[in-house]
Amino acid sequence: MFKKILRVLFTLIGLVLGFVAGQSLLELNRLVYFKNSTILSIIFLIFSSLVLGLILFLLSPWINSLISKIMNYFEENIQKIPTVEILLGTFGAIVGLIIATLIVSLIPKSIVGSIISIIISLILAVIGGDIAVKKKEEIINVLSNIKKVGSSKEKKSKVAHVGIPKVLDTSVIIDGRILDICQSGFIEGALVIPNFVLDELRHIADSSDSLKRNRGRRGLDILNKIQKELSVEVQITDRDFPEIDEVDSKLLKLAQVLKGKVITNDYNLNKVAGVQGVPVLNINELANSVKPIVLPGEEMTIQIIKDGKENEQGIAYLDDGTMIVVEGGRRHIGETMEVIVTSVLQTAAGRMIFARQKR
Repeated sequence: MFKKILRVLFTLIGLVLGFVAGQSLLELNRLVYFKNSTILSIIFLIFSSLVLGLILFLLSPWINSLISKIMNYFEENIQKIPTVEILLGTFGAIVGLIIATLIVSLIPKSIVGSIISIIISLILAVIGGDIAVKKKEEIINVLSNIKKVGSSKEKKSKVAHVGIPKVLDTSVIIDGRILDICQSGFIEGALVIPNFVLDELRHIADSSDSLKRNRGRRGLDILNKIQKELSVEVQITDRDFPEIDEVDSKLLKLAQVLKGKVITNDYNLNKVAGVQGVPVLNINELANSVKPIVLPGEEMTIQIIKDGKENEQGIAYLDDGTMIVVEGGRRHIGETMEVIVTSVLQTAAGRMIFARQKR
């Protein structure tokens, strides 16, 4: 239907152009024989209109195909650009054109002056759009602050902490401990959550696997609680890097652009970030750091839960989940006993305590 409408429009344009061209030829006194006769003039105008109309009618399929290709090209490329960048780029280009208008008004009117004016307008429009896109985060922050200042009817205002932005990855959101850490007040600065992380969470929440589905929904619930119940500033950014496929790589790139840190509990992401020089806050490392320090020779009361891997070993756990391996504890499973710490082993998975029964 669209192609048929375009074909009709091109045909009408050809008829109009043919009429205008025929009239121009008659006025140039090159067709005196036709000009002196009204009937011949009308016939000539009809002929010229039909000729150009027919030409554009025949060429319209190729023109339609060219237009379709151009539209598809722009559509595919525009879809990769975030909406915010398109709006800010347009706004910046308009500002650039306004400045260009003021400058162009000072240029003398002539053919050369018109060409210079067009060039200046195009350059300033491109510069304005480019600056607006590059300063997107600053512009959004300014607008957000203005909105917060102007809104006096907020029931619960978010406290904008001064500090380095913290970019959350998918694993730490699903883990859930970030909510408790934020409640404790140890996190300063804005929490930045990219849209591509939200998309990954939604994809996990829609998974056919029940375990993955529950993990994804838990992550979305944690985000909802952070936004509604805490006074921490949360920024949802649609900044994306289409040239990068992996979510982890996008996270590290975003942290570099924002000059912030990544909060994660992903061991591999932690290592890659170290190679790329991106600061990382690892939740697991924090958990190990705040566990109580136990020294050899200390006494403690524990309950043996199960047997260990080696002969006669029993296993117990502290309240924070630290595993205690007790020599000769297998025969005391289910009993509460006093033990003496013999050694402490720190591993990548956590801390292990070795002990023996107090005599």
